Amino acid sequence: MNLEKQTYGNFAKMSFFMNFLAHLLLSGDDEEVIIGNYVGDFIKGRLTGDKIIGWSEEFLLGVKLHRHIDMYTDEHPIVRDAKHKAADVLGKTAGIAIDIYFDYFLAKYFNQFCSETLDGYSARIYEVIRRNDPLIPVHMKSMVRTMIKQDWLNTYRTLEGIKLTFGRLSRRAEFLDVLNLAEEDLEKNEDFYHEKFNLFFPLLQKEAARFITENRQ
Repeated sequence: MNLEKQTYGNFAKMSFFMNFLAHLLLSGDDEEVIIGNYVGDFIKGRLTGDKIIGWSEEFLLGVKLHRHIDMYTDEHPIVRDAKHKAADVLGKTAGIAIDIYFDYFLAKYFNQFCSETLDGYSARIYEVIRRNDPLIPVHMKSMVRTMIKQDWLNTYRTLEGIKLTFGRLSRRAEFLDVLNLAEEDLEKNEDFYHEKFNLFFPLLQKEAARFITENRQ
């Protein structure tokens, strides 16, 4: 495997700079489940006994939930249709783009999925994150500070904010330069992607709720 393919593989498996909002909202109300889901991409490998020593059952559930959400999303035919459309412009980075597109729609139409305003929800979640700082991996803390300072959750709801997100991503590696075209693709095909989101996200909500209920000890 060449370096670019290996690097792309690493990025493709990491949504920590992508769909924060969806992962957080799908976590329910327990703070440790929320944090476990939030940090899920920063915890690699099998969840063996030695790795999870000291973890609470709820934090572990959150990490497992994160992995289940990613697997369910990646394998769903509605999401695959959306990725296929995005790939016409964005190639192998289509999966990264779709994660962000869907957070854009979630943020833009947040009142359809949550009783709180996006502003209120974001402020509350930032406090949850601060309060649970000991649970956040050390190598994630710098990004967390930046996320809160720049209020990433609220920037998802505008095309200008999405453009900034794609701009940050495009600078991380040369092969991600194509993501500079993503905001234009989203704007041009917004109705198509919005329809896919509306079909998929309620299914994902039900699946996340089922997973939490069935795996809570």
